[in-house]
Amino acid sequence: MIHKTAVIDKSARIDTNVEIGPYCVIGPNVEIGQGTKIQSHVSITGYTIIGKNNKLFPFASIGNEPQDLKYKGEKTKLTIGDGNTIREYTTINTGTIGGGGITKIGNNSLLMIGVHVAHDCVIGNNVVIANSAAIAGHAEIGDQVIIGGNCGVQQFTRIGKMAMIGGMTGVSRDVIPYGLSLGNRNYLDGINLVGLRRGKVPNKDIICLSDAYKEIFKTESLNENLNKLNGNFRDNFLVQEVIEFINKDKKRPICTPFSK
Repeated sequence: MIHKTAVIDKSARIDTNVEIGPYCVIGPNVEIGQGTKIQSHVSITGYTIIGKNNKLFPFASIGNEPQDLKYKGEKTKLTIGDGNTIREYTTINTGTIGGGGITKIGNNSLLMIGVHVAHDCVIGNNVVIANSAAIAGHAEIGDQVIIGGNCGVQQFTRIGKMAMIGGMTGVSRDVIPYGLSLGNRNYLDGINLVGLRRGKVPNKDIICLSDAYKEIFKTESLNENLNKLNGNFRDNFLVQEVIEFINKDKKRPICTPFSK
């Protein structure tokens, strides 16, 4: 059902069973998958692809040009997967040429009221971003991450799988998978035990990760600590994911318990 007051460009591709509410504006290069429900006053523009069964709430602004002074109108994109909920006043921008040209949102995530996702961000699956959190350009957010309300995530920051960021945290350092990060300038406050248990991760694996955490962050010499890890953690996929995350980008600062 498409409301009679909605303004939809003739070139937009709207699949079957899509609902578009009053006063929505849909641009010419937009694709919307079946079963998606768009409430009133939503703006969708740019080269934007939205998958199936998403819900968009009033005054969301999707696919507008990036807030990057280097942007000169290039053809850049935004892709949003399936089953996401995008609440009121959320803004999601397209990518930039310098960042690969695309912003990506995965599947089954919840972006609460007033969330901002900037250019070239990559958001995984089953992510929850609470009210008024702002994700700056080029940030990478892993699967099952929870970001508290009013958080600010600095550009290029990485947040690993199933990490949890406390409300009002300023995230300027990368957060390891399964980490719990807090603070005006974020520090590491252990592992996300609640998330791991909710994810039905076996206790033996959680205990192994906890033991490895103590060794990895035993001192401020992170590389030295990693080199000293013994083979006891070799078969634990959680620990290996943390190690791979740390080693992937040596130029990025890693959030640690010593970051206070």
